Amino acid sequence: MGYIEKNLLPGENIIYQTKIHWIIFFWSVIFLLIGIICFTGNEGNFYSGIVFVLIAIYFGIRALVFYKTSEFGVTNKRVLVKFGFIRRTSFEVLLSKIEGIHVKQGIFGRIFNYGSVVIAGTGGSKQPSPMIFAPFEFRKKILEQIEKNSVSQ
Repeated sequence: MGYIEKNLLPGENIIYQTKIHWIIFFWSVIFLLIGIICFTGNEGNFYSGIVFVLIAIYFGIRALVFYKTSEFGVTNKRVLVKFGFIRRTSFEVLLSKIEGIHVKQGIFGRIFNYGSVVIAGTGGSKQPSPMIFAPFEFRKKILEQIEKNSVSQ
C-alpha cells in the first residue's frame, strides 16, 4: 500500500495514478555502456571501465530509489504528490484550490511522453513534479475532476 492509499480521506477515491518516467535511468545506462565498451577494448581501459560501471551503479541506484518512492495521484477531492523515502516531500492540494496547471515538455519529452507538471494552488503555492509519465494525461484527469466537482456543487 502506497502513500496515496494510506492518506485517503473518508469518501475519497483514487481516480488516476502515474509514476516517474523510465527516462530517469538514461544516464546510468549510458555510463554502463561506456564501461562495457572500455572492458572490451585494450587492457589499459580496464580501470576506466570499472570507474564507469561504478558511476552507472551510483546513478542507477539513485534513479531506482527516486522511481520507487515517487507517487502522483488524482482523487475525487485532491491531487497528491510524494517524493522521497528518508527525506520525504509531499504536496496535497484540494481540487477547488487549484489555480493553474503548467506542463513543460521538451523535444525528448514529446518523443518519449514525459514532462514536468507544475500545479499552482491558491496562496501562491507551486509544486513542480519532474519527469512524469504522460503529463498531459495527468493534467487532463485533474481538470476532469475539477469540472466534476464544480458541476456537482
